[in-house]
Amino acid sequence: MKAHFSFLLAAAAQFNLATFPAWSHPGSGIVVDRQGEIYFVDTGSGVWKIDTHGTLIQIPGPRFHWMTMDADERLRDVRLPSASGWEITRVSAKPTLMLASDFPIAMGRDGSLYYPSHGSGVPLEILQLMPSGRTSVLARLPATTAGRPLRELNGLATGPDGSLYYTENNAIRQITQQGRVSTIVENINLPRCASIPGTEAKDRPLLRGLQVDARGTIYVAASGCGSVLKVTPDGQITILVDLESPWSPTAVALFGNDLYVLEYLHTASEDRRAWVPRDTPTQALWVL
Repeated sequence: MKAHFSFLLAAAAQFNLATFPAWSHPGSGIVVDRQGEIYFVDTGSGVWKIDTHGTLIQIPGPRFHWMTMDADERLRDVRLPSASGWEITRVSAKPTLMLASDFPIAMGRDGSLYYPSHGSGVPLEILQLMPSGRTSVLARLPATTAGRPLRELNGLATGPDGSLYYTENNAIRQITQQGRVSTIVENINLPRCASIPGTEAKDRPLLRGLQVDARGTIYVAASGCGSVLKVTPDGQITILVDLESPWSPTAVALFGNDLYVLEYLHTASEDRRAWVPRDTPTQALWVL
């Protein structure tokens, strides 16, 4: 069966980004609902939807970086976590979108929201907010491939068996429902890697947003190389697409056999006014 990969390329010309302050990196949030409508974050303008007719619609809400979807409204009556300097909030309804200001979040098949601890404490922990409103620690995360304490996640997603998957700059790891952490792939050395403004060679391939299909195959944005990668459960890596610098992917979303990729213009300076989706037609279809 051929897989169809659809690249989400929102029209940046429709956005007015002249008055917003700087953030540390472009947004990394894209989801697709059961009707095939696409939602994505833009750190200059907020949240946007592309409906099934291809119409681009703005959704009121904050200009945060990460997003997930509570499709079954399992956390509708649960207070979402927040603290000084960070926040998780809801926008929209049916489906309910959840936005996070400072770290990736993911909805599990069990109706729980998963997110990393935030602050100076190490080791980093993955927390589980259950539909009952109770919060518990699922796992404490190991050191990075460089042997240093892991202080932040680049991406977080759920798998078909209820496991979680997360990205570091140069690794993808899995967390079972029992909290055991294992490595899918690490120390990645791609045969080609574009030079993306605002990224450092030591951080490449700078893995960010990821999704996992029903077979356990992982699709991940390699933001530091301008690539989208396919990673099999046994760690075999294929470069699906190379983008042309300074454009680079930050997140992906699966819908059937379609893979949607959120792509941003990357700049050397940390200025969200310059971080815009590509100014091209709304969708282009690639068949691989």
